[in-house]
Amino acid sequence: MTGMTGNDEQTFLLRFSLSADIPMSAWDDEEFEGDEWRQEWESRLKPGLVRAVFSHLRRFDGWNCHVRHRGVAPEDEIEIVVRKEWREKNNS
Repeated sequence: MTGMTGNDEQTFLLRFSLSADIPMSAWDDEEFEGDEWRQEWESRLKPGLVRAVFSHLRRFDGWNCHVRHRGVAPEDEIEIVVRKEWREKNNS
């Protein structure tokens, strides 16, 4: 069946559940902003994780990856599409 293609798909979910243990005394501090830990996650931790995932995936020949936007805020979800480009083996 030369020229015909098919598509096989699978979903893999890697979920991070974030939380912070904030002492009650911190809430009494006028300088304290309760979302500092979220800002650190968004600006320092998450970008490095995403870069590491892309760096690892790009090491493999025939595998391509890109971010897919589905209308969800990037603070809540990042979808990475990973696609294997199948190459027929030449038997000659």
